[in-house]
Order: sequence, then structure tokens, then C-alpha cells
Amino acid sequence: MPGKEDGPSGSSKPPAAEEKPLDKGKGKVLDAAEEKKEPKKDKDGKIMEDGKLLPPEELSEEDQKLKEDLDMLVDRLLESDSSLYKPTLEAIKTSIKTSTSSMTAVPKPLKFLRPHYEKLEKAYESWPEGADKLSFADMLSVLGMTYSDSDRRDTLKYRLLSPSTDLGSWGHEYMRHLALEIGEEQNARQEEEAAGTAEPKSLDDLKDMASALVPYFLKHNAEADAVDLLSELEMIEDIPQYLDEDTYSRVCLYMVSMVALIPYPDNHDFLKTTFSIYTQYKQYTQALMLAIRLNEKSLLEKTFKSTKDKSTRRQMAFLLARQRICLDLSEEDMEEDPELADCLNNTKLPDHFKYLAKELNILDPKTPEDIYKTHLESTRTAGLTNTDSARHNLSSGFVNAFVNAGFGEDKLMLLPENKSQWMWKTKDEGMLSTTASVGMLMLWDVEMGLDKVDPFTYLDEDYVKAGAMLASGIISSGVRNDADPAMALLGDSEKLHAKNIHVRMASIMGLGLAYAGSNKEELLEILLPIVADTSLEMQLSAMAALSLGLVFAGSANSDISEAIFQTLMDDDRQKQLKDKWTRFMSLGLALLYFGQQEEVDVIIETLKAIEHPMSKATQVLAEACAWAGTGAVLNLQNFLHICNEHIDEDSEETKGDELLQAYAVIGLSLVAMGEDIGQEMVLRQFGHLMHYGEANIRKAVPLAMGLISPSNPQMKVYDTLSRYSHDNDIDVAINAIFAMGLLGAGTNNARLAQLLRQLASYYHRDANALFMVRIAQGLLHMGKGTLTINPFHTDKQCMSRVAASGLLIVLVSLIDAKDFILKDTHYLLYFIATAMNPRFLVTLDEDLKPVTVNVRVGQGVDVVGQAGRPKTITGWQTQSTPVLLGSGERAELEDEEYLPLSSILEGIVILRKNPEWEAAK
Repeated sequence: MPGKEDGPSGSSKPPAAEEKPLDKGKGKVLDAAEEKKEPKKDKDGKIMEDGKLLPPEELSEEDQKLKEDLDMLVDRLLESDSSLYKPTLEAIKTSIKTSTSSMTAVPKPLKFLRPHYEKLEKAYESWPEGADKLSFADMLSVLGMTYSDSDRRDTLKYRLLSPSTDLGSWGHEYMRHLALEIGEEQNARQEEEAAGTAEPKSLDDLKDMASALVPYFLKHNAEADAVDLLSELEMIEDIPQYLDEDTYSRVCLYMVSMVALIPYPDNHDFLKTTFSIYTQYKQYTQALMLAIRLNEKSLLEKTFKSTKDKSTRRQMAFLLARQRICLDLSEEDMEEDPELADCLNNTKLPDHFKYLAKELNILDPKTPEDIYKTHLESTRTAGLTNTDSARHNLSSGFVNAFVNAGFGEDKLMLLPENKSQWMWKTKDEGMLSTTASVGMLMLWDVEMGLDKVDPFTYLDEDYVKAGAMLASGIISSGVRNDADPAMALLGDSEKLHAKNIHVRMASIMGLGLAYAGSNKEELLEILLPIVADTSLEMQLSAMAALSLGLVFAGSANSDISEAIFQTLMDDDRQKQLKDKWTRFMSLGLALLYFGQQEEVDVIIETLKAIEHPMSKATQVLAEACAWAGTGAVLNLQNFLHICNEHIDEDSEETKGDELLQAYAVIGLSLVAMGEDIGQEMVLRQFGHLMHYGEANIRKAVPLAMGLISPSNPQMKVYDTLSRYSHDNDIDVAINAIFAMGLLGAGTNNARLAQLLRQLASYYHRDANALFMVRIAQGLLHMGKGTLTINPFHTDKQCMSRVAASGLLIVLVSLIDAKDFILKDTHYLLYFIATAMNPRFLVTLDEDLKPVTVNVRVGQGVDVVGQAGRPKTITGWQTQSTPVLLGSGERAELEDEEYLPLSSILEGIVILRKNPEWEAAK
């Protein structure tokens, strides 16, 4: 470009005084470039000089002949001899259709006909009605493409004047152009109608035109164009009629991938349409995943009952169990297939998990020292990080619980009777948490687990009894048992009204964990009176509200929300409302609306009417939960506005406002966590918040960073957290350490393990920070590297409301870690049990017996809209099942000997013998 090198003045020559050899050359080139000015052109692209046309560019003989022929044909159309019209039009059309051009060049006939376009338009107006005029409009519609840069929409105008069945013969570019103009025309009509400048016009003509285009697009692998066109005209529910066996899967894949980018309620229309397509083509497992996303129980039951195939129903039962959804089976179903209830209740989960552990050869229990590896810490602090204090023993109890979770064996708690157990080495509430760790060790194994917990219930120490109650709840988390032992043990009025507050707290929390997501009506009778009883301490009422929120997560249960509102407005409670536990009551209310999107607006409006320090904070929590995992931009903007406000330190009401901002930060990652682009943008915002935010915002940022990719150690995130873990503000540092554990939970990530060991040395004098380092190390090696706490599962298609709720509870308790986790309620960490799941792929035959097959495991690739049958994974390795799947990894079968009954190989998958495989052999 002229003048680019020569600074702002734009002069083409550099100053003579400093002319270097290099500059000389540059100057000359620039001079030459300036002399070579761009010639002027008229609107048809012909070169002009001083307003006069220059001689046309030189054409080859072939092109010259084509131009003369076309000019002659145009002259014929402008003459009055109507007998020549039909053959002339046919000749022009044939010339356009048969012309060949490169991808970037305009076809020659269109180029030569363009100057005549206005004359042809006038001629068209003067022609009488008839077949010739329709044919003329057909040709003008194609010529109209050459005027696409102006706001004329001629292609569509003449196409509507000339209905034709064979649109496809004009080619793909013409069809796409027509689709574009249909969208523009619809917008123009709606804008005119809204402005009142024109009479309302029907869109039926455009819809009919679209109906002619869609089959062509689908036939030519342009399903994205077909879906976009119907979506623009709000006709997406009509797409099933155009589909067949070959096209439906590509269309559905594109539609589901668009859901995250479409506003409510259109996104639900897309999901419902895709659901109906999958049901029509008997893809029941995929239809079920969409029913789960739509959160409609009627659709779940309809899908589940829509097939009588035993194995398919079992596969659907495994998917429902993974999402923690409880369906009640009829007696007829139970008789037909007694195994179905086991699949739906997750009863066999511990067996499959131990089968994986046995194959990976990791059944031997690990001790906390195996995790700490103090011999690798720096020699200067060796021995100082491993003191025999009650606090240190408590952290070892947690580490032991997380690392051996679900294995049913350890070296600290489940010992022979004559050996002293670990909880006697801790004090007070520490004994409660350490005893509860038995529940974590026996996770999911209800029958064996309760036998192991039973001896602890007979000890005299109340803290140990309370720990045993909590352990009973943890064991039952995520699995159902027909005998309902958790209800019998924990729902007992003797336990719920015991003298000791810890026994009562543990029983209430245990019920929440055991029945998370189950919507069990009996719990309303047990826990609602505790929420409403004003004579009780806030701690108990808040825990009851929280447990109810967890049990009825995402159900919008009106009885519970009314009870919580009454409590918040009750005069007797006013003095308690500034209690640190009140936040869990608001969280219980928010969890009821998890994933409910627009439905939450009623609650938010009601909260606005309450004058109460926690009212604003509860609104933010409710909004964050309702839109969790959707990536909704408007909500993210709202949360950023809240973070932007400055709080006066001196005012009395600051506590509620400080929490409000902390919740807004966590809300950012809760809403953005399901969508990759949103995640990137939110992570960048967190950097700004750390630079410019107040202390209350800064301590919430590391927690939010942990929540945005749990069990997915992305280097850019843990590097940032590693910096924050040395922050001057110890609250920020402690939360950053926990977030590092959350980020790597269950991955055994070696880099994170090294960073945490360094932090143990660095904080050897700070008991609180060291305690949190130990917890993070326990999380990192959770289940010896076989578990995940990521709420998204089945190839990130579904978000488990129960898992996300459990994580949120832990993070809310960590906003003021010194009041909760680091003080005396460290047992709140066990809420993470709701999010823990094996990250395995186990393949079973139709009799539900494990079967070993070869699978390729690699990083998943987005294949939406790609032509042909592209590979869905990259950089794969072949392994035999059972296998571990990391974050973002996918598996596919190596050969076609078996057919999987689930479209996505993750979790527990049933394989069916392929009859054609044997025949081919």
C-alpha cells in the first residue's frame, strides 16, 4: 500500500538526510505503485476514462462468438415477433446451464447478459401473460443473482412469479442464493409490519418456496442449509417429513449442536423436533438423551415404554441411572425382566467398578503417605508437613476416603476389631468426618457397606454416631435399594430429634445425599417441619432446606419453595437471618429450579419483594442454577454487571452484598461450563476480576475456575491457579489450592501432583493451607485415578443436575472457608459424593455379563456438517475393555463383530452380536 512504510504523513519519499540503501529501493517501488492508479469502471464493470467508456477488454474468439450469440438472442426477445420467444428463451437457458466456469469466476453467459438486464426487465413487463412470460421470469430469476450486492432480491421476486418444479437444474449456488433471499424477504416484511409502513403480508408464499428447496438441500448433503432455512421461517417442526434413513442422522447431529447457540424457547423446539425424529427411526437411546435434556418426565416414560426389546430397555435404564433419574417400573415390567430394576437402580455399579479395578490391577488399598510422597518434598521441610496432630490426622482421613473411594478396602478405617481405628486420633467434629469416610470407602455398595458402618453406631461417642449416620447416607448416594435402608436408618424420628445437634445434622445431610435427585415424596413429611420450625437453630433448618433442594433438584417443587419463603419472611427468624448458615437455605431454594430456565422468573420476582439481606444473593443463585450449563449470554452479562458494583465496607448490609458478588462469579462458570466458547471468554473475564475485583470477588474466582472444568486439568487453567495459590490473601490461596484438586479430580495428573507437593512444603507452617493441600491431593488421586466429578457425561451431551448441585454446595461452603470447611463443618466436603462417578467404559453382553472387546480410544473430533463419514476420533490407541476415558475422549469399536445398543460408548454399554458378521466370515 502506498505510504505504508513512510509514517503518518503518507509522503512517498523518505527524508533525503537519512536515505539508506534499503529505503531507496522501497521509495522507488512505492512511486511506481502510485503511478499505477486503479482505472474507473461503470456499474457493469466496463473501464471508463474521464467518464467515457474505453474499448472493451480483449475477448478470445470463442468468448466473442458467445457474446455475439447472446446479444442476438437478447435482441430477439426485445423484438415484437412472439413466435421466436420460446426457442430464444430455451437457447439462453441452455447456454447458462451448460456453461462451465471455475469456482471463483462468474459463468460467462451471466457476465455477458448482465448489461442487458434492465432492458430485459422492461421487456418482461410488456409481455402478455402466458407460458412464455413464466419462462422469461424463470430466466430473469437466475440473472437476478448478478445483482445480489444491491438490496433488490430479484432472484426471489421472479422465482415467485414463475413457479417451477425443477429448481435444482439451476445448480447449488442458485439454490443457496434463493434461500438467502427468502430469509431477507421475511425479515423485511416483518420489519415493515412492525414499523406500520405496510399491510401485514402472509409468509405462505415464502414457506411454499422453502418447501421446494429443502428436499434439494438434503439430497445434496447440505443439511445445514435446510435446517437454517426452516429455522429462519420458524418451520423447524416440519423437517421430519423431508427426511429418510440416509439423511436423518446428519440432520439430527447438526440440530443438536445448534441448541447451545439458540435462545429459549427455540432451543426446546429444536430438541423436541430432534426427539421426534429419533423416536420415528427407533433410535431410542439417543431420543432418551434428548428427553433428559428437556427435563420432561412424560417424554422419558414414553421413550422407555416405546420398545419391548429387553436389551434396549436395559441400556436406557443404565443411562437413566447415570443421570440419577428414578422411574417406577410396573409389576408387569418387573415380571418380564427382573434384571431391569437392577439396571435402573444402579445396583450393579460397585461390581462393574471393582471389575475395572481388577483389570487395571489397582485393588490394593493406598495409604495417605502413598499420596503425599513426603520423601519427594524439599529436604528443608521434610517431616514438618507430616506431624501427628489431630488436624493432620483428619486430613489423612479425608485423603484416605477420596483415594480408596468405592474400593471397600483401606488401611485406616476398615480394620479388624482388635486394631485401633483412625477416628480416635482426631478430635470432636474431626471424629464425625473421619467416621463418615467409611461411607466413602464403601460408596454404592449398600449391602456390604451398612454392615461395615453398623459397629460404629453402637459406640458411646456422639460424634462417631453422627459420622455413622452420615456414612449410611453417603453409601446410598446414586444407588437405590428396594428395602430403603437409608430411610429406615436416617428418617427415624429418634435420630432426627436426637439431643445431640451433630447426630441430627448428619441424619438430615445423609438423607439429602442418599436420595439426591430422586424426588422422593416421603422426605417432604420428614424434612419440611424442620425447615418451618422457628424454634430450631438456623443450622438445622438450613441443612433440611439444602437436603430437600438436593432431593428435588430441578423439580420446581412448590411446597418446598413456599416453606423456604415463609422461613425467610418469618418475624421469629429475623435475628437468625444474618446467621452464616442462611446461605444454605437460599441454595436449597435455588437447587429446586436447577435447569428450569425461564420458570425461575416467578421466584426471582417474588424474592425482589422481600426486604432481607439474603434476598439479592438468593436471586443470583436461583438464576445461576436455572441457566446452568446453557451458556446463556444475557445471564453472563447480568452477573458481570453485579461484579462491577462497588460495595461500601462500612454499611451494615454488606455481608449479603459481598455474598451476592461471590455468587455472581460462581454463576459465571456455572452458566458457561457447558459451552466451549463461553468457557474461553469467561476464563478471560476471571483474569480481569482478579486484577480489579474486591477481596470478596477475588476469593471466589479460583473456585469458579475449578468449577468450569472439573476433572479436566487444562494447562492454562491450572497454571493460573498455581499462581493464585501463592497469593498474598490467604483466602484466595486456599481456594486456589482446592480448585487445583477439583480441576484434576480423579485424573492422577502428574504435573498437578508435583505442584501440590511443592505447596505442601511452602505452607508447612500454615495449618489451614496445609489441610487444604492435603484435601486437594486426595481429590487429585480420587478412586486411584478412576473417578470423575464432571457433571457432563455421555459425550458432554447431558449435564447431571445432581452432580452439579453437589459441586455447587461444596463451593458455596468454601466462599467463607474459615467459617465452614476449615473450622468445624469439614463434613460438607462429602457433598462431592453426588458428583463422583467412574470414568470407565464397561461392555456387557445381552445377559449383562462382562465381555472383552477391542476399542479405539482417542480425542473426540467435532464432525458436525462435515461431508461423507469422517473419523470421530483422532490420535487413538487400541485397548481392550474395560477402559478408562479421559475428559474429551471417545471410544469406538474396532470391528463390527458386535453392535452397541448405545450410540455413545461411555459408561456401561450393552453389545449385541452382529448377525451379518458371522455370515460374512
